[in-house]
Amino acid sequence: MKLTYQPFELVLKHPFTIARFSRTSTPVMLVNIAHEGFTGYGEASMVPYMGESHESAAAFLNKVDAGRFKFPFDFDEIINYLDSLVPGNPAVKAAIDIALHDLEGKLLNQSCWQLAGSNPALMPVTSYTIGIDTPDIFREKVKEAAGFKVIKVKLGRDSDKELINIIRSVTDVPIYVDANQGWTDRNQSLDLIFWLQQQGVMLVEQPMAKTDIDGNAWLTQHSPIPIIGDEAVQRLPDVEKAKGVYHGINIKLMKSAGLYGAQQMLQRARQLGLKVLIGCMSETSCASLAAAALAPQCDWADIDGPFLTTNNPFKTPDFAAGKYVLSDTAGLGVTFK
Repeated sequence: MKLTYQPFELVLKHPFTIARFSRTSTPVMLVNIAHEGFTGYGEASMVPYMGESHESAAAFLNKVDAGRFKFPFDFDEIINYLDSLVPGNPAVKAAIDIALHDLEGKLLNQSCWQLAGSNPALMPVTSYTIGIDTPDIFREKVKEAAGFKVIKVKLGRDSDKELINIIRSVTDVPIYVDANQGWTDRNQSLDLIFWLQQQGVMLVEQPMAKTDIDGNAWLTQHSPIPIIGDEAVQRLPDVEKAKGVYHGINIKLMKSAGLYGAQQMLQRARQLGLKVLIGCMSETSCASLAAAALAPQCDWADIDGPFLTTNNPFKTPDFAAGKYVLSDTAGLGVTFK
């Protein structure tokens, strides 16, 4: 096995603003793992608030002994090895995991979604995320989402109702809301949730701070629509903690350390009766197609990374009627432009 990597800066179409942060690009580490004439592609999307960077990713990858990866891959052993090198750093670990899954598919001549046991006929629609912005620019962003069947909007500021009203002035498609821990008062939050339901909002992600367990649990108990844990749910142990606090969880490969961790989280969530939204960071087609391989097993999808960027190095995923179209190509099915 030969592991190589390349730092990359993924540029966003618009400045991306959420309740507490704003950015115009995302540092990415592209990882290749070659074996017997095949190459598996992986990606670490390192949004700044998660604490990873090109420097930390390179330092980690330089510690990895790719000779330890033996086919057929034991992903439990692999993730334990990666965790033993350095704690945390889930995005760069995801890059290795995704590359190995892509490589596994190519070596077995099967697609990643087939290996994951997914049924493409059950693919949910993917939402298109719109960050907080001025009314005029926000309205233009909504118009850009015309090909999508669901809009996801970032809330968490005083302009929450205004932004929803702008969306409704342009389109009547369903809405997902992500407050990114931006709400602080549980009673005001619940009043807003009831209003949001009337506007066609289907779910709310991480309404209050992830540390406010009682507040989020209270909202979940009283909310007429699903409350989803996002920042509060990183890897497998957090799924257990989400029971009774949220109706469901948001799984992101950059938090779960890859496909293997995401599959574990998905399985445990189902055992606990939790709903599942599979999401993404600002990603290229590589990590997005990895998430799409699991999406048919989830209730909702928010895998819009490739559609929000200007310099995706890979071909844009096949997409129709608001959904990813999975191919039978071996591995992830990702190709360079």
